[in-house]
Amino acid sequence: MTATGKLGILNPLAIIFENHLARLGMVIIGIFILAALFAPWLAPHDPIAQNLGQRLQPPSWTYPLGTDDLGRCVLSRMIHATRISLRIGLLVVGITAISGSIIGLFSGYTGGITDELIMRATDVFLAFPGIVLALVVAGVLGPGLTNTMLALALIGWTGYARLVRGCVLSTREKTFVEATQVLGAGHVYIMFRHILPEVLGPVLVMATLGMGWTILSSAALSFLGLGAQPPVPEWGAMLSSGRPYLRTAWHLSTFPGLAIMVVVLAFNFLGDGLNDALNHKKKPADGN
Repeated sequence: MTATGKLGILNPLAIIFENHLARLGMVIIGIFILAALFAPWLAPHDPIAQNLGQRLQPPSWTYPLGTDDLGRCVLSRMIHATRISLRIGLLVVGITAISGSIIGLFSGYTGGITDELIMRATDVFLAFPGIVLALVVAGVLGPGLTNTMLALALIGWTGYARLVRGCVLSTREKTFVEATQVLGAGHVYIMFRHILPEVLGPVLVMATLGMGWTILSSAALSFLGLGAQPPVPEWGAMLSSGRPYLRTAWHLSTFPGLAIMVVVLAFNFLGDGLNDALNHKKKPADGN
């Protein structure tokens, strides 16, 4: 029996009913996704429309989270910023998870000098702190959301490559893989049909946790002026623009900071829940 039938270990229903923190994380993530999808209808004001006569207003009925230094509605900008943060997270994690998994799969399965070369190249990337390398790449490419995603994608694949390679090294020695080789199946077929499904669980856990890291890192780059550029609403950029007004307009930085913290925490809760479910389902199999 191949690993295809084991994908039930990642059934979301099991996470919802067995892990309270994972359930809380899913609820929070769901709220942010709905806010992103229906941002034009949920935002009470135009997120980029300026009204200098209403600048630095505290939270009120008209502006529930106040206004910024240009009189723009903070709540409206935060809702629209959800779209940007989730889009960056999905695109970067999707690219890095797919590319890193394929590299790790190929490296672990082929072994030998190919494996050594790929892993040494991976070690070079891992020798530098991720956010520092992202700063260098974003600085060279220039500010902007596209360059931010490229910078994060260039450093994000390494973790997936090492994770998948480690899983492949243990999986390729299993009986069902050896049996498939004896039957004359091709290497590509074995890698993608029999070995890859075995490593999807750990990759999904890492990708879920990676969503939080990516959103946090993109906010950090925007905070430093290398990410989203005005007037695009983005949580990190909103944090940066609110720094001069921490004493007089606390709401400018507080609410974007809370949004970043909550969404990153939610993805961490969900990732931990997925990891617990994966390990729990593996225990009976290991004992057989």
